[in-house]
Amino acid sequence: MIRFVYLPVIVLENWAKSIYSIEKTIMKKSSPLKIPAYFALLFLGLTFATYAQKAAPVFENGEAQVVEAFKDPKNWVRHDLWVATAFDTDGDGKPDRMHVDVTRPMQTDTEGLKLPIIYESSPYFAGTAALSDGVMWNVQHELGATPPPRVNPTVTRRGERPIISNSQIAIWVPRGYIVVHSSSPGTGLSQGSPTVGGDNESLAPKAVIDWLCGRAKGYTSPDGNEEVKAFWSTGKVGMTGTSYNGTLPLAAATTGVEGLEAIIPIAPNTSYYHYYRSNGLVRSPGGYLGEDIDVLYDFIHSGDESKRAYGNRVIRDTEMAQGQDRITGDYNDFWAGRDYLNDMEPMKAALLMSHGFNDWNVVPEHSLRIYEAAKAKGIPTQIFYHQAGHGGPPPLSMMNRWFTRYLHGVENGVEQDAKAWIVRENDKQNEPTPYADYPNPEAKDVTLYLTKGAPKAGGLATQSKSGQGKETLVDNYSFDGATLAKADLTNHRLLFVSPTLTAPVHISGKAKITIRLASSKPAANLSVWLVSLPWTEGRDSKINDNLITRGWADPQNYKSIRESEPLVPGKFYEMTFELQPDDQIIPAGQQIGLMIMSSDREFTLWPTPGTELTVDLDGTSINLPIVGGKAAFEKAVKK
Repeated sequence: MIRFVYLPVIVLENWAKSIYSIEKTIMKKSSPLKIPAYFALLFLGLTFATYAQKAAPVFENGEAQVVEAFKDPKNWVRHDLWVATAFDTDGDGKPDRMHVDVTRPMQTDTEGLKLPIIYESSPYFAGTAALSDGVMWNVQHELGATPPPRVNPTVTRRGERPIISNSQIAIWVPRGYIVVHSSSPGTGLSQGSPTVGGDNESLAPKAVIDWLCGRAKGYTSPDGNEEVKAFWSTGKVGMTGTSYNGTLPLAAATTGVEGLEAIIPIAPNTSYYHYYRSNGLVRSPGGYLGEDIDVLYDFIHSGDESKRAYGNRVIRDTEMAQGQDRITGDYNDFWAGRDYLNDMEPMKAALLMSHGFNDWNVVPEHSLRIYEAAKAKGIPTQIFYHQAGHGGPPPLSMMNRWFTRYLHGVENGVEQDAKAWIVRENDKQNEPTPYADYPNPEAKDVTLYLTKGAPKAGGLATQSKSGQGKETLVDNYSFDGATLAKADLTNHRLLFVSPTLTAPVHISGKAKITIRLASSKPAANLSVWLVSLPWTEGRDSKINDNLITRGWADPQNYKSIRESEPLVPGKFYEMTFELQPDDQIIPAGQQIGLMIMSSDREFTLWPTPGTELTVDLDGTSINLPIVGGKAAFEKAVKK
């Protein structure tokens, strides 16, 4: 395949004129050099014809390839601008403008080349607050009590450089894309205020896409009137990013904006309730004990210092303070307004979702709930799951095929690719195994019942045995889950294990527990882990060796996550809730264990130790989604 090299048009024009002049001179003369000169000119002419070809994207095997003419950063055009929005969230009476940067091949200037766009937006590009002492909520207090006040930090902006970010550029510009970044409202040089999931964080990227498609105005300055046109845009836009940067593609897609053809969210937060709460329980994201939505607001609020007081007063100290509810943890209208599942009706952008099964920051339910809803709407979908933690994009080839199909319009058959791609336990991140879908269509729920054994371990069996009685655990946040799972004997958790597996068991989907319990106090934490035993530790242990999945719930919300009521001490209540989705093959030689405890040191509030939870074993069971169903499980535990 010929790879054309770009030369400025004026150089090519002068070259052609020179060849023509020399040709006329030689052909008028009779000379022994006439014939060799003629062929030399013919060669120069063919060379000129090759070099005169305009640079363009190149595709092989359904993927955009690196083009020689696009890959030198010295030949990229980089500039920034401000795009006008339809909202005012900093209270100055003027529509907020979003700061945007553009990186594109110079052929978009010199040859009139139009290309599609890869777009990433973020609240993090311009700097964040330091997580100093007192910034997080103090989690050491009684359930239902007003927590101690927290410190509101000040974010120091990280310079005022015109280039917002360098992410995505080295990958996509050489492959025939333009890369665009924007800072989200109230961050960096973008105007407005952050709302952490509010409407303006959906409308801001929509405005940028509208500008890329010629429907909105861009300006050379935040307050001036000199316009900038996206004359180099084909009007086809794809978005990607990780974590918050992965949330914003979904936020933009839920507006139904024309021109946003495809998104690849990586570990996106799709509901701030599911990020900061779990089945009515106040829960921190993994690694950030005590974080809540107002903490994140402070963390990202790096915009114009003179405008921050308005956002603090209206957003943080009013809307968030009144809506986040750290007392009951109930789902309410505030949280519903920050749940993108509720906004999906207009969405039509093709969705390739990516997540890790061991992401305990943005837990894996975030991606699955949106994937399932998009699939139900008939939107083109794929999902990529790996076995690691937070972040982790799909293989470049998978992303390339997705963007090539939906931004360049190349019919590469991506619609016929497997719907689900899962990195198996010992495989490399870029070597996923294809499956017909996720959860695995061959997975069937297997109900496992509890047999007594406390304070040691009881059992799990496919047949219920009545008369197992009741067992009690004593809450103590001082012990983390790993310590309790390894303990041979303790009254701080209840543990129920399967027989040792003689064959691997493949779990795919969401486990669901039904539990009947009583509390000695009006409020209690409830935490459930599914583990693989014996617990292994050491340099060679992997992130998925021990913990299969887990979940949390507030027994006060046994009716609904929108409704809680104080527990009557000693009274038994039944509730059912799902654990986080997973896809894991538990190897032979292990035992599957169900661990029930109260406070989870890494995630929940820390009430004074001593609350007792009593579990009715006969009224408690867990459903595991097992590939091959009950027959496969019973075969694997058969001696």
